[in-house]
Amino acid sequence: MIKLLEKLPPTECPKFLHRVVDGVCGRDPPRFGDYGSTWSLPEWMEVLDGLSLFFRFAVGKKCSDEEVQESLLDLGGGHREAVLACLKGRGKEIRQALVERTNAVSSAQLHDFDWQIKLAMSSDKISSLQMALLSLSLDVKQGGALKPVTLELNREELQTLINSLEAANKVVLQLK
Repeated sequence: MIKLLEKLPPTECPKFLHRVVDGVCGRDPPRFGDYGSTWSLPEWMEVLDGLSLFFRFAVGKKCSDEEVQESLLDLGGGHREAVLACLKGRGKEIRQALVERTNAVSSAQLHDFDWQIKLAMSSDKISSLQMALLSLSLDVKQGGALKPVTLELNREELQTLINSLEAANKVVLQLK
């Protein structure tokens, strides 16, 4: 799944990886619209989930540089070095985000309730953009288990998703 990273030119790789880490740390993750010409939607979900999981795992298990490089042997040298550099540079930040998330989960379990916070930021510049966004939450069955997937789509991305789903539906109907 991380092998898909090689579809991205090595020069753009560090920027993308840092955006993935931003998502892991609870900030804005990369958007499909910015990388839709590089990956299809299923590939996008796979590379984003795979990298997020990889960063959380490598930091959570305190993997050494050698262990990280060993797990990235399938990647080309430039991409491997970009992942390692991003992990070294942002490892403390990822660890802090994981600790905060763990503490929040522990706190919620102590109080025996589930809660969700959605934060909307605004400013003059953001409000003047007047861009409608849809936050779509899906439960995707993968390997027999349900996996929550959340997408944030603007109008164009939503239309692309709808067109893709309609095309997939036509193929399924033809196969019947």
